Amino acid sequence: MSVNSRIPGFYKLSPPDRFKAIVERTGLPASELASLAATEGSMLSIADRMIENVVGTLSIPLGVAANFTINGRDYLIPMATEEPSVVAAASNMASVARIHGGFHTSSDQPIMIAQIQLVGAKDPHGARLRLYERRSDIIALANEQDPLLVKLGGGAKDIEIRLVEADGRTYVVLHLIVDVRDAMGANAVNTMAEALAPLVSEIAGARVRLRILSNKADLRLARVRATYDCQALGGPDVVDGIIDAYAFAAADPYRAATHNKGIMNGITAVVLATGNDTRAVEAGAHSHAAASGRYTSLSHYEKDAAGNLVGTMELPMAVGLVGGATKTHPVAQAAVKLLGVKGAQELAEIIVAVGLAQNTGALRALAAEGIQKGHMSLHARNIAVAAGAQGAEIDAVVSRLRDGGHVRLDRAQAILGELRQSGA
Repeated sequence: MSVNSRIPGFYKLSPPDRFKAIVERTGLPASELASLAATEGSMLSIADRMIENVVGTLSIPLGVAANFTINGRDYLIPMATEEPSVVAAASNMASVARIHGGFHTSSDQPIMIAQIQLVGAKDPHGARLRLYERRSDIIALANEQDPLLVKLGGGAKDIEIRLVEADGRTYVVLHLIVDVRDAMGANAVNTMAEALAPLVSEIAGARVRLRILSNKADLRLARVRATYDCQALGGPDVVDGIIDAYAFAAADPYRAATHNKGIMNGITAVVLATGNDTRAVEAGAHSHAAASGRYTSLSHYEKDAAGNLVGTMELPMAVGLVGGATKTHPVAQAAVKLLGVKGAQELAEIIVAVGLAQNTGALRALAAEGIQKGHMSLHARNIAVAAGAQGAEIDAVVSRLRDGGHVRLDRAQAILGELRQSGA
């Protein structure tokens, strides 16, 4: 099928007219693309204001994780994900953590960094010191861009100047350190960086290239620890198995990539549900996993004196409660209300607690029974529905899929055919 993707004025069209345009361009029957546009009218209008060239929305299942106690307070936690077992695993490990007080968290102030790259400085070391000499002028100009943020106690707090060697050149890089309060902070720090460009260029005697935030938010860490009862996990051998799995991930980047993906299963689900930037959080997490120069596990596991499992983790968590989709998307607004959080730091700490719980649940499954048994048990329902099962047929197909040990669509279809033929 050949498609002409050139559609003059496409962005000016309404979402329904854009849908008609893509149907015409593809030559496909409208019925085959209808799901793209199957969106309730008010939500379509909101989506059209959020991004460009909207034709519809994509619904992701949103579940609620239970059993979480964090810093002595109970939370019901919204999680948006398409992957089976994620919500169940997090909820299960939260119930185990409750035995010894749940999750205990802390976090840094909501500090973000804006980077301003300077090229062509004749004396990079001299330029670096000249910038430090004008620290107060630079901070004052940055804060003129957002007086409300300053009034709330945030704003530009300091600068750091680095010399970065690349391709035989020395770049002078100014870091503007900004307290963004309850925002994720991208818009605030980017606005400040843009405004500073002329002054910084003049001081350094160099040309400004990039001026943008860094998603390596390592001044904005969130931390969590939890003690998981040995017997509730399945006994000493399971605890040892989890520690062996962690040690493998800590030593081997091939395992660490999958280990950390399990952490992000929990983290990304809450970040998405609350309308925050999943890509920014993921970039910050993975950069932190490689902060030592070698990619490794984000979490750490050990045993306490009683033989219980102790899990700990810290990573950047740049999330907010003001601005972006958090304020424009009705589901994100409802998710934040469900959580009952009062500030961005509280949200960040909840998110890392879910990440640790999800990681522990995955490692327990690996250590105790293999990941497929639990994961595929939940996946079996999806397969049964995909095969066409309805109502009571779903449980019957799932039961036989589990008994057979092979959760595949062709088996589900065959089982469903047998059930219907026998009238069961």
